[in-house]
Amino acid sequence: MSVIRAVEHIGLTVPDLEQATTFFAAAFDAEMLYDMIDEPLGGPAIEKGLGVPEGAVITAIRMLRLGNGPNLELFTYSGVPQRDPVRPSDYGLQHFCVYVDDIDAAAEQLERAGGLLLSSPGELPGGDAGAGNRYVYARTPWGSTVELVTYPSPQAYEATTDLRRWRPEV
Repeated sequence: MSVIRAVEHIGLTVPDLEQATTFFAAAFDAEMLYDMIDEPLGGPAIEKGLGVPEGAVITAIRMLRLGNGPNLELFTYSGVPQRDPVRPSDYGLQHFCVYVDDIDAAAEQLERAGGLLLSSPGELPGGDAGAGNRYVYARTPWGSTVELVTYPSPQAYEATTDLRRWRPEV
């Protein structure tokens, strides 16, 4: 039986690799680890293996380290029309969330990096509620949705079960 340990990386297609790298470094202190390919990848094996349209060519793949959570794998493509990023109301992967210790400072850092806060940080509701437990949604410069969250206090759901969400070790 396989043991599931954690999310290892999140793959994001971005319009501009350097802009995205700069944004994630400035917003989340991400560190560039390496570029995965030396030349573009395309053709039937890529199209079938990744489920991308005919003619899609991966022009770059870059791996970033993000704190104590999953890595970010950035992709750029050419050769096919591309749609706007999904919104939280669309089907599919809608956002990724970054745990932070100081949500106000992290929100300011994200804005300075070129992100757009969709509101001010607010109190987490329902099962996530607890003193100081807060969140805020934001958009990257190219329109993908990200969330900042902090829950330094026990969450309300913890009173109903012995199971616990993963949280970064402090």
